[in-house]
Amino acid sequence: MDEADVQLLTSVMTRSLPLAVLTSNENLVRIISFSTQETNWQTPRVGMLLHRAARDVGYRLDCERLFGAEEQPSNPLSWFDMDSQWFQKARDVSENIVEDENALGEANERGWLVPSRDAYWWAPVPRPGKLICIGLNYRDHAAESNMAIPKQPVVFSKFSTAVIAPGEPVVLPAGSAQVDYEAELVVVIGRRAKNVSADRALHHVLGYTCFNDVSARDFQFADGQWQRGKSCDTFAPMGPTIVTADEIADPHNLSIKLILNGQAMQDSNTDQFIFGIPELIAFLSQTITLEPGDVIATGTPPGVGFARKPPVFLKPGDKMEVVIEKVGTLNNPVVAAEKAAAMPR
Repeated sequence: MDEADVQLLTSVMTRSLPLAVLTSNENLVRIISFSTQETNWQTPRVGMLLHRAARDVGYRLDCERLFGAEEQPSNPLSWFDMDSQWFQKARDVSENIVEDENALGEANERGWLVPSRDAYWWAPVPRPGKLICIGLNYRDHAAESNMAIPKQPVVFSKFSTAVIAPGEPVVLPAGSAQVDYEAELVVVIGRRAKNVSADRALHHVLGYTCFNDVSARDFQFADGQWQRGKSCDTFAPMGPTIVTADEIADPHNLSIKLILNGQAMQDSNTDQFIFGIPELIAFLSQTITLEPGDVIATGTPPGVGFARKPPVFLKPGDKMEVVIEKVGTLNNPVVAAEKAAAMPR
């Protein structure tokens, strides 16, 4: 194992997000999932990232510690239900901590907080109930591809086992030589939605996060359908946090970029959406019940690797960044399958 490999393994086990990702100009709360050494770094649980006056306070609110063992939800996705007692109490406590100077110390005394250095980050929704994706949803991407504007959303899915955290490596599967990137804005559902009208759809949105719809194009195009090529292990990086919907005044006016090894490969704006988020939720909920903890990846802008001349595909050692205005930055390295086998689990 060479020095680069050692550095990669160390970063995965002890990673922390860069300050630029975490800071803002306000007292903010971000939803995360994390684990600690007491569970051997396994069993992710929901927490809140706390900022006061644009500075990380150095602790994570452990939402599970707000409740006794007998009070925990039976379904972990209930933490993402905006109407649940668990989410509401966690939100109230976290907002009090960032607004009240004395509340941080009191919360620490009660055992509700975990020092930042002791928290291993997972994707904010480690195992979504449903991971729904939308194809060809940017006008500039359709123009680049010389494809007609679709009359209704193009819907597919990825298996939730493909989800990985910020900083974790995307593994190039054996047998594929055409692995591609796709920067996307993800919508996290926070209320059950069935037959929801477009004008009520945003009422069901908990928040937003960054996503990379990594795709094995040779698998995707050879199979005649997309499931295998889109769902390889590690092909759904997500994070770093859920930014709640109340902090994003207009999700249809956000810059979105994919940066590969320092070069911007995708650079667009969600104002290029063909189908906006309300329309997507209304369309999907006609036939699919959306539940808290479901996520919707809203499509990718132009600049994907397979459409370039010559094509650009991912290779070991690459570093990807998905950068979405007001939402954050999602970083993931790329490794070969044989090196991934040597990494700690």
